[in-house]
Amino acid sequence: MAQPTPGPSGPRAGFWIRFGGLLLDGLVVGIPLNIVLFAVDSFVLRQAVSIAVGVAYAVYFIGSPSGQTVGMKVCSIRVIDTQTGGPIDYGRALIRYVMAFVSGAACLIGYLWMLWDPEKQTWQDKVANTYVVPTTAFPVDKWPG
Repeated sequence: MAQPTPGPSGPRAGFWIRFGGLLLDGLVVGIPLNIVLFAVDSFVLRQAVSIAVGVAYAVYFIGSPSGQTVGMKVCSIRVIDTQTGGPIDYGRALIRYVMAFVSGAACLIGYLWMLWDPEKQTWQDKVANTYVVPTTAFPVDKWPG
């Protein structure tokens, strides 16, 4: 397992472990979703269902007390509030999810930002006031919470 990357205010999850969690989440959501969507003829309906499932998945898990999606749990990382070190609420999880689209649409610069940011924050972390941290430093009491 990769060692946490220290930020000025504590340990942070590095790029590759976060990428691994994102990849696993893509598989967890994408495979069953595509099986279901295979039967749908309407492009617009497929897009709407895909967006709704993605939002529901991310917001439910990131906004839960554990602050972890399935992929993040496997990678032993979680999202925490920058001020309290605790979980964020569903509203901030939604803001974080929407900003992730902006991060990706800007040639992935918003995701890559963490490579030179001292606190290892992506744009969505900055907007939602969150850190992604290893669970060894910030344990989860109960999953999903």
